[in-house]
Amino acid sequence: MAREPETELPAEFFGPLDRSPGAVPLYVQIARKLEAAIATGTLVAGTRLENEVAMAKRIGLSRPTVRQAIQDLVDKGLLVRRRGIGTQVIQRPVARPVDLTSLYEDLEKSGNPPSTVVLSHRVEAADAETAERLGVPVGTPSLHLRRLRLVGSTPLALLHNVLPAPFTDITADELVSTGLYATLRSRGVVFSIAQQRIGAKAAEDSEAELLNIDPGSPLLTMNRTALDHSGDIVEWGDHCYRPDLYSFETTLISR
Repeated sequence: MAREPETELPAEFFGPLDRSPGAVPLYVQIARKLEAAIATGTLVAGTRLENEVAMAKRIGLSRPTVRQAIQDLVDKGLLVRRRGIGTQVIQRPVARPVDLTSLYEDLEKSGNPPSTVVLSHRVEAADAETAERLGVPVGTPSLHLRRLRLVGSTPLALLHNVLPAPFTDITADELVSTGLYATLRSRGVVFSIAQQRIGAKAAEDSEAELLNIDPGSPLLTMNRTALDHSGDIVEWGDHCYRPDLYSFETTLISR
């Protein structure tokens, strides 16, 4: 993934700082300015801030003061420090209801417009494992997809899906412009039921690189087999999500 350039914040960004005795501590003033910019969207998710030394010099403060301001926002879950990346504005966590919907649809509804990078898109004959997952004969054409889902410039999830022969004509361009489930519905699919399992795993090196996290970091996982109103399997998915930005929600009813 291409790294976002650092954003230089001039002294004017922070406005006049009150340095008088008894004033609000300078680190709090700096933290409040940054927090307000994040809340209003001036600093969007994925923005990389310049390093503390450069920022301190630019606004005429000591490095410990700037460090304390940034740490305050790290503690609030607004900024994150990552080795090799620096200090970055992070996406507010997304809580997803456990319904028969797609991640794309849930992000749109939550006010977090998603974007998609199609990492692989290929049609191949179903091997024994794929055939079992889709309930089709071995050798049947199947569409294999791997996508990276982002909010702004922040990577959120890696999505691996396999679809049976009727849907091998789905193009990569369709998946960039809309979600998989919307694409399937446009082809007449009426979703009925899904079997789903939620778990966790440690990020492999390739996953960590794509999601901008450290190798071995925890990932939230979800496996799903979705069926249409006729009882036919229309897709199998194996997805992983950054748990600092994503969670599942469900309502429990007493019986």
